[in-house]
Amino acid sequence: MTRPVDERIAAALDRRWAELPDGVKTPEQVLGRHAVGCEGTHGVFPKCDLKCTPCYHSRDANQVRVDGAHTMAEVEAQMALLRERRGPVAHAQLIGGEVSLLPPDDHAATLAVMRAAGREPMSFTHGDFDYAYLERLALGPDGRRRFDRLSFAAHFDKFMYGRRGIERPPDERALNPYRQRFAAMLARLRRDHGVAYFIAHNMTVTPGNLDEVAGVIRDSHAMGYRMFSFQPAAFLGDERRWKEHYRAATPDAVWAEIERGAGARLDWRVVQHGDLRCNRVAYGYYVGRRWFPLLDGDDPRDVAARDAAYRHFHGMAFTGVPPLLLAARLARLVVRHPGLLATTAGWLTRAVRRVGLLRLARNGFRARPVTFVMHQFMDAEAVAPAWELMRRGETATDPEVRATQERLAACNYTMAHPEDGTLVPACVQHAVLDPGENIALRRLLPLVEVRTGARPGSTAAGHDG
Repeated sequence: MTRPVDERIAAALDRRWAELPDGVKTPEQVLGRHAVGCEGTHGVFPKCDLKCTPCYHSRDANQVRVDGAHTMAEVEAQMALLRERRGPVAHAQLIGGEVSLLPPDDHAATLAVMRAAGREPMSFTHGDFDYAYLERLALGPDGRRRFDRLSFAAHFDKFMYGRRGIERPPDERALNPYRQRFAAMLARLRRDHGVAYFIAHNMTVTPGNLDEVAGVIRDSHAMGYRMFSFQPAAFLGDERRWKEHYRAATPDAVWAEIERGAGARLDWRVVQHGDLRCNRVAYGYYVGRRWFPLLDGDDPRDVAARDAAYRHFHGMAFTGVPPLLLAARLARLVVRHPGLLATTAGWLTRAVRRVGLLRLARNGFRARPVTFVMHQFMDAEAVAPAWELMRRGETATDPEVRATQERLAACNYTMAHPEDGTLVPACVQHAVLDPGENIALRRLLPLVEVRTGARPGSTAAGHDG
């Protein structure tokens, strides 16, 4: 139990590295070294009770009934394939619609299924539910805690219509009380019942709210969110909802606004997740109102510390490991590699110098980890031809299609299809597979009575979602 390295994790990482395109096998790359990447569910509860522009859902998604038994069965099968193909541990999102439409017991049971498969689950939500729902999720019928920790990715932006109390937000600032309310519910759950939590803040960016990104970060960074994730809108999902020229919000323009909000340069090259055309990530922490990077990419000593972490922590699990067990594993690792102590001490000394002892003392020697992320999803019209060629084992001759193939091959976000044993990138799921999948789900889990052609007058009755 106290061995630092799990050989199964190490083997999964090695397979992931071997699968990556040569162009992303860089010293900065985290995939295949420390992580296999993120995972997500699909086809389990596509319905949502808000109307958002833009949205990756196809036009049939909201015609599907939310069904707890279906959700649990599908998630269990998907997680089993992910565990088999990607190793015993990973982060996985319970996603595909609005998770709070699941009854709390079904939601909790699904999270338990994911944990049993070695996944650290994160529930994706608009956050428009009450504390009573959260409490019923966290506690069993006997009032005892079901989970020591819960994770949510909460999506807030002004293009989400139908939120209680603010049907059509006039701007991003108007949503700040709702952002605060959601974070406060998790803080209350920890106070009331000792349930630890992690919350990420998600936001779609279009030309219509690009200049408000910085304000969202400045207003919300101290609310309790540990990650701020921004997704420039893509031409995915129901084309009836495409209202803007999305591509005017370029990755560089969005990242510049994130930096303006953080009040700091955010080095997105020092740690790489998949293809840099898809993902930019900056790890760091706030001390007071100022953000500092975890690693300074311009300092060779910090780069050496990153490389040492990749090398020595390869195959080691951190998330979900009890603190005492993790401490025992780290102790064994240090005994085996005593140079890690000097590397860690050097990094810590540099970090303290960057922040300054006076600033640390003024803030009670407290640092709040906050990560900034940008995910650039691809348009459906680009993904479809690239994926078709990949399925046939062909490399495109057209430079743009080939670039899409490269990005798909290095995807950081994967979804599982147990029916044929395949794993697909999220862009493929949303651009190519979701429409047909949701049509099938509409028949399997109809919202209203659906006529069949089996016999005159015969019906297949559905249930209200």
